[in-house]
Amino acid sequence: MADLARIIEVVEPEAKALGFDLVRVKLFGKSEVGDEEHTLQIMAERPETGQLVIEDCAALSRRISDRIDALEEAGEVLIEDAYRLEVSSPGIDRPLTRLIDFAAWVGHEARIALANPVEGNRKVVHGDLAGLDGETILLDDRKSGRVSFPFADVQSAKLVLTDRLLAATRPLDTSGADEFEDEAGPADAGALQEQED
Repeated sequence: MADLARIIEVVEPEAKALGFDLVRVKLFGKSEVGDEEHTLQIMAERPETGQLVIEDCAALSRRISDRIDALEEAGEVLIEDAYRLEVSSPGIDRPLTRLIDFAAWVGHEARIALANPVEGNRKVVHGDLAGLDGETILLDDRKSGRVSFPFADVQSAKLVLTDRLLAATRPLDTSGADEFEDEAGPADAGALQEQED
Protein backbone atom coordinates (compact mmCIF):
# COMPACT_ATOMS: atom_id res chain seq x y z
CA MET A 1 0.00 0.00 0.00
CA ALA A 2 1.15 3.55 -0.66
CA ASP A 3 2.79 5.62 2.06
CA LEU A 4 0.26 8.43 2.62
CA ALA A 5 2.70 10.47 4.72
CA ARG A 6 5.18 10.44 1.81
CA ILE A 7 2.46 11.43 -0.66
CA ILE A 8 1.59 14.40 1.58
CA GLU A 9 5.29 15.37 1.70
CA VAL A 10 5.27 15.49 -2.10
CA VAL A 11 1.87 17.17 -2.59
CA GLU A 12 1.97 19.89 0.09
CA PRO A 13 4.87 21.92 -1.39
CA GLU A 14 3.12 21.88 -4.77
CA ALA A 15 -0.05 23.31 -3.20
CA LYS A 16 1.96 25.90 -1.23
CA ALA A 17 3.80 26.97 -4.40
CA LEU A 18 0.44 28.03 -5.85
CA GLY A 19 -0.59 29.79 -2.62
CA PHE A 20 -3.03 27.05 -1.53
CA ASP A 21 -3.44 25.33 1.83
CA LEU A 22 -3.72 21.56 1.77
CA VAL A 23 -6.95 20.41 3.45
CA ARG A 24 -6.90 16.65 2.90
CA VAL A 25 -5.03 13.93 1.04
CA LYS A 26 -6.80 10.58 0.84
CA LEU A 27 -6.12 7.43 -1.18
CA PHE A 28 -9.19 5.34 -1.89
CA GLY A 29 -8.60 1.71 -2.70
CA LYS A 30 -10.33 -0.18 -5.48
CA SER A 31 -12.78 -1.89 -3.16
CA GLU A 32 -13.71 1.30 -1.30
CA VAL A 33 -15.33 3.03 -4.28
CA GLY A 34 -15.95 0.08 -6.60
CA ASP A 35 -13.56 1.42 -9.24
CA GLU A 36 -10.97 -0.50 -11.22
CA GLU A 37 -8.25 1.87 -10.04
CA HIS A 38 -7.28 3.81 -6.93
CA THR A 39 -8.28 7.46 -6.48
CA LEU A 40 -5.83 9.93 -4.99
CA GLN A 41 -8.05 12.71 -3.63
CA ILE A 42 -6.47 16.08 -2.93
CA MET A 43 -8.52 18.83 -1.27
CA ALA A 44 -7.01 22.30 -1.09
CA GLU A 45 -8.17 25.87 -0.64
CA ARG A 46 -7.13 29.46 -1.09
CA PRO A 47 -6.67 30.72 2.49
CA GLU A 48 -8.49 33.96 1.72
CA THR A 49 -11.63 32.30 0.27
CA GLY A 50 -11.68 28.73 1.58
CA GLN A 51 -12.25 27.44 -1.96
CA LEU A 52 -10.62 26.66 -5.29
CA VAL A 53 -12.07 27.56 -8.67
CA ILE A 54 -11.83 25.17 -11.58
CA GLU A 55 -8.68 26.81 -12.95
CA ASP A 56 -7.00 26.40 -9.54
CA CYS A 57 -7.90 22.70 -9.48
CA ALA A 58 -6.46 22.25 -12.97
CA ALA A 59 -3.23 24.09 -12.10
CA LEU A 60 -2.71 22.05 -8.92
CA SER A 61 -3.52 18.81 -10.71
CA ARG A 62 -0.87 19.55 -13.37
CA ARG A 63 1.76 20.41 -10.73
CA ILE A 64 1.08 17.25 -8.72
CA SER A 65 1.06 15.04 -11.83
CA ASP A 66 4.34 16.53 -13.06
CA ARG A 67 5.97 16.07 -9.65
CA ILE A 68 4.82 12.45 -9.29
CA ASP A 69 5.98 11.72 -12.86
CA ALA A 70 9.41 13.24 -12.09
CA LEU A 71 9.74 11.07 -8.98
CA GLU A 72 8.80 7.96 -10.97
CA GLU A 73 11.43 8.79 -13.59
CA ALA A 74 13.95 9.06 -10.74
CA GLY A 75 12.90 5.62 -9.45
CA GLU A 76 10.45 6.47 -6.65
CA VAL A 77 6.96 5.09 -7.20
CA LEU A 78 4.44 6.62 -4.79
CA ILE A 79 1.44 4.52 -5.84
CA GLU A 80 2.12 1.07 -7.27
CA ASP A 81 -1.19 0.47 -9.07
CA ALA A 82 -3.05 2.59 -11.59
CA TYR A 83 -4.81 5.55 -9.98
CA ARG A 84 -6.91 8.56 -10.81
CA LEU A 85 -5.95 12.00 -9.44
CA GLU A 86 -8.90 14.03 -8.13
CA VAL A 87 -8.24 17.64 -7.07
CA SER A 88 -11.07 19.67 -5.54
CA SER A 89 -12.16 22.41 -3.20
CA PRO A 90 -13.33 21.16 0.22
CA GLY A 91 -16.85 22.45 -0.49
CA ILE A 92 -19.29 24.09 1.91
CA ASP A 93 -19.90 21.04 4.12
CA ARG A 94 -16.18 20.51 4.26
CA PRO A 95 -14.19 17.90 6.14
CA LEU A 96 -12.47 19.15 9.28
CA THR A 97 -8.96 17.75 9.10
CA ARG A 98 -6.75 20.30 10.84
CA LEU A 99 -6.94 21.76 14.34
CA ILE A 100 -7.37 25.20 12.80
CA ASP A 101 -10.58 24.00 11.08
CA PHE A 102 -12.23 23.36 14.45
CA ALA A 103 -11.39 26.92 15.55
CA ALA A 104 -12.42 28.54 12.27
CA TRP A 105 -15.90 26.99 12.28
CA VAL A 106 -16.91 27.58 15.93
CA GLY A 107 -20.70 27.89 16.21
CA HIS A 108 -21.35 25.60 13.26
CA GLU A 109 -22.76 22.10 13.34
CA ALA A 110 -20.41 19.16 12.85
CA ARG A 111 -20.53 15.38 12.91
CA ILE A 112 -17.41 13.77 14.35
CA ALA A 113 -16.35 10.12 14.57
CA LEU A 114 -13.87 9.36 17.35
CA ALA A 115 -11.33 6.64 18.03
CA ASN A 116 -12.19 6.60 21.74
CA PRO A 117 -15.69 6.95 23.17
CA VAL A 118 -16.96 10.00 25.07
CA GLU A 119 -19.94 10.14 27.41
CA GLY A 120 -19.92 6.40 28.04
CA ASN A 121 -19.74 4.48 24.80
CA ARG A 122 -20.44 7.08 22.08
CA LYS A 123 -17.89 7.25 19.30
CA VAL A 124 -19.95 9.61 17.11
CA VAL A 125 -20.90 13.07 18.33
CA HIS A 126 -23.05 15.64 16.58
CA GLY A 127 -23.49 19.25 17.60
CA ASP A 128 -22.11 22.78 17.45
CA LEU A 129 -18.36 23.37 17.61
CA ALA A 130 -17.65 25.34 20.80
CA GLY A 131 -13.93 26.05 20.52
CA LEU A 132 -10.57 24.67 21.51
CA ASP A 133 -8.69 24.27 24.76
CA GLY A 134 -5.16 23.71 23.51
CA GLU A 135 -5.49 20.60 21.36
CA THR A 136 -8.78 19.59 22.96
CA ILE A 137 -11.94 20.14 20.92
CA LEU A 138 -15.08 21.38 22.64
CA LEU A 139 -18.47 20.48 21.18
CA ASP A 140 -22.02 21.16 22.35
CA ASP A 141 -23.38 17.69 21.62
CA ARG A 142 -27.08 17.36 20.81
CA LYS A 143 -27.51 14.40 23.21
CA SER A 144 -25.20 15.07 26.14
CA GLY A 145 -24.32 18.77 26.18
CA ARG A 146 -20.71 19.97 26.28
CA VAL A 147 -18.18 17.26 25.52
CA SER A 148 -14.45 17.49 24.97
CA PHE A 149 -11.97 15.18 23.31
CA PRO A 150 -8.40 15.37 22.03
CA PHE A 151 -7.84 16.28 18.40
CA ALA A 152 -5.73 13.10 18.12
CA ASP A 153 -8.91 11.03 18.73
CA VAL A 154 -10.73 12.44 15.68
CA GLN A 155 -11.08 9.78 12.99
CA SER A 156 -13.27 11.87 10.71
CA ALA A 157 -15.16 15.14 11.02
CA LYS A 158 -17.34 17.13 8.69
CA LEU A 159 -19.45 20.26 8.83
CA VAL A 160 -23.18 19.67 8.46
CA LEU A 161 -24.90 21.64 5.70
CA THR A 162 -27.30 24.04 7.44
CA ASP A 163 -28.88 27.38 6.59
CA ARG A 164 -26.53 28.98 9.14
CA LEU A 165 -23.50 27.49 7.36
CA LEU A 166 -24.76 28.60 3.96
CA ALA A 167 -25.28 32.15 5.26
CA ALA A 168 -21.77 32.24 6.75
CA THR A 169 -19.96 30.82 3.74
CA ARG A 170 -18.42 33.22 1.31
CA PRO A 171 -20.11 33.04 -2.08
CA LEU A 172 -18.46 30.72 -4.52
CA ASP A 173 -16.32 32.42 -7.08
CA THR A 174 -18.30 32.17 -10.30
CA SER A 175 -15.56 33.47 -12.58
CA GLY A 176 -15.60 31.41 -15.73
CA ALA A 177 -19.25 30.46 -15.29
CA ASP A 178 -20.17 32.23 -18.53
CA GLU A 179 -17.81 29.87 -20.39
CA PHE A 180 -19.78 26.89 -19.07
CA GLU A 181 -23.05 28.56 -19.99
CA ASP A 182 -21.85 28.96 -23.57
CA GLU A 183 -20.76 25.33 -23.79
CA ALA A 184 -23.47 23.49 -21.86
CA GLY A 185 -26.39 25.78 -21.14
CA PRO A 186 -26.96 27.87 -18.01
CA ALA A 187 -24.41 27.43 -15.27
CA ASP A 188 -24.73 28.44 -11.67
CA ALA A 189 -22.57 28.37 -8.58
CA GLY A 190 -24.05 25.03 -7.55
CA ALA A 191 -22.99 23.47 -10.84
CA LEU A 192 -19.49 24.81 -10.38
CA GLN A 193 -19.38 23.40 -6.86
CA GLU A 194 -20.36 19.94 -8.11
CA GLN A 195 -17.53 20.06 -10.62
CA GLU A 196 -15.05 21.08 -7.92
CA ASP A 197 -16.07 18.37 -5.42
